[in-house]
Amino acid sequence: MTREAQADLQLRDAADVFSVLVQRLDHDVLQLASSRATVRLCVADGAGCDVRITADTAQILPTLTRQPDATLTADLHTWRTIAEDLANGMAAFQQGRLHVRGNLHVGIGFLAASGRAPAAWRLRFLQTRTAFGNVSTMVGGRGAPLLLIHGLGATKASFISTVAALGDSHRCIALDLPGFGDSDKPLFAAYDARYFSKWCQALLDAFEIERADLVGHSLGGRVAIEVGLQHPERVGRLVLMMPSLAWRRNREWATLLTLVRPELGMLQFTPRPVVERILSWLLPDSGNGWVAAAKDEFLRSFVTAAGRAAFYAAARNIYLEQPHGPTGFWSRLSELQPPSLFIWGRRDGVVPIAFRRHVAVVLPESQHVELDCGHVPQLERPREVHNAIRRFLS
Repeated sequence: MTREAQADLQLRDAADVFSVLVQRLDHDVLQLASSRATVRLCVADGAGCDVRITADTAQILPTLTRQPDATLTADLHTWRTIAEDLANGMAAFQQGRLHVRGNLHVGIGFLAASGRAPAAWRLRFLQTRTAFGNVSTMVGGRGAPLLLIHGLGATKASFISTVAALGDSHRCIALDLPGFGDSDKPLFAAYDARYFSKWCQALLDAFEIERADLVGHSLGGRVAIEVGLQHPERVGRLVLMMPSLAWRRNREWATLLTLVRPELGMLQFTPRPVVERILSWLLPDSGNGWVAAAKDEFLRSFVTAAGRAAFYAAARNIYLEQPHGPTGFWSRLSELQPPSLFIWGRRDGVVPIAFRRHVAVVLPESQHVELDCGHVPQLERPREVHNAIRRFLS
């Protein structure tokens, strides 16, 4: 058989698999933030098709010239296993046999909506209406409710591996905080810990959840602490991975930053290559498919004017938070009631592990785990961090 004939046969086989996935697509599982989206499905040599998705339709088209919202690439054998079971797709993604680039809400959402999985804990990508506005969520698993809160510039997609790891024992709800991902991005909003905390509580209300465990990463860790401080009756346990904590040393840029409005972020002052270099420092490439996808998710929000304004406002508030005094962070932290597990990275260049000793003094009953990783443990050391979380929550 000639090479051309083999390629043609492979493409026809792939088309059969793609057709099965599209016919199975459940629109209640994948709720779009816009009126339509395009997913490009490719076999390893680049041949494939596009799938145009609306609120109630999905249509296979020849590969379009315009950039799709998400691109999924795998060899033909992997595509066949994905068609058999969604869990195979998650495993293939983690092992680097399936590559998902672009919008993960759309890309992974397509897999979840078209894959076979037990209905009781099927992964769903939803647009959830709350008292404050629209919140984009990723929901999966069964059991005790677990709210997952992402870090600065990230999205709910940073917790895909966490939902996959803990979904057998917890109903995992990962959200895009307001200003990030596919959630609402109000201009002139506060975007501080108190503001985010109110949205998290509103989301629990929308899901009719009275009490939940919380996992927060970086900025999300600071938000989780705020929820625990303001409404301890709604929090079971707190898992705080490299939480953003108020700086204890002198902040030499504080005076200047108080004069700069974050809404200036609507203008793009930072060239994209510079942003990508910063991301490469924060998320070193370890051959992990999640890392490349996480970079895509950050850029997806950052290239929008409202997303940049929210990012700069949140970053500014982290830097300017008062450490001491009656309303200072470290003064209030001693009032935290829910049992707490702090996870630190020995190679974290964003949140120094030196914070551990200060937290231990203020919260002597808190538990601590150190991992040999940088700032994003659920991507860099998924097995270790998820085992630690499971032990603590159980």
